[in-house]
Amino acid sequence: MNGKRVLVVEDDTSIARMLRYNLEFDGYEVEWSQTGRDTLSLAESFLPDVILLDLGLPEGVDGLDLCRRLSQRQERTPIIIITARAAKEDRVRGLMLGADDYVIKPFALEELLARITALLRRVNPRLNGVKLGDINVDFRRLRVLRGTTEIAMTDREFEVLRHLAERAGAIVSRDELLRLVWGYSTTPTTRTVDNFIFRLRNKLEPDPRHPRYIRTVHGDGYRLTLND
Repeated sequence: MNGKRVLVVEDDTSIARMLRYNLEFDGYEVEWSQTGRDTLSLAESFLPDVILLDLGLPEGVDGLDLCRRLSQRQERTPIIIITARAAKEDRVRGLMLGADDYVIKPFALEELLARITALLRRVNPRLNGVKLGDINVDFRRLRVLRGTTEIAMTDREFEVLRHLAERAGAIVSRDELLRLVWGYSTTPTTRTVDNFIFRLRNKLEPDPRHPRYIRTVHGDGYRLTLND
């Protein structure tokens, strides 16, 4: 799990199931609402990190009004509108009422997932650094120091480590790393991630054969543990 929660507001069961399956596959925790009434209560109890909001909801609920009400909550949650309404006026009004992004149906799943990731990065700025025992990792300057000794690392190794650090304590799957770091839209069978983890352990772990920080969760992926 990447520890992020998504509230899907969608009355079309097939679309909602597709979104839920793929979001959960990417490590998100997902709740689904089919009505505006349920959405407001779920937003209070579930505390999502992002809301995917369809505008065409049943029971006479106006999706744009719901967007306004959600954006005015004390706990402000980023909103991505997902709708078949493609008119410029609807897009402008949705953004003016508090939506952070506007996606028109039919949409490419990979693009939507990328938009969610980009939105969460904007509202949750990336880590500047992390400390692993006596090692200090500086993601801004792309430097790693053990005391005063610099450890050489490639840009790709920094990216793998950054994604693990941003989800410290949570499981990060190999497929997620292949999509986020290498940009795969589909996830091939490859040992690439495992090879990079092997290299990171050799550079950062006191005993790479018995890792203290970058731990394997067999069958699922890897977890970065920041405290011993």
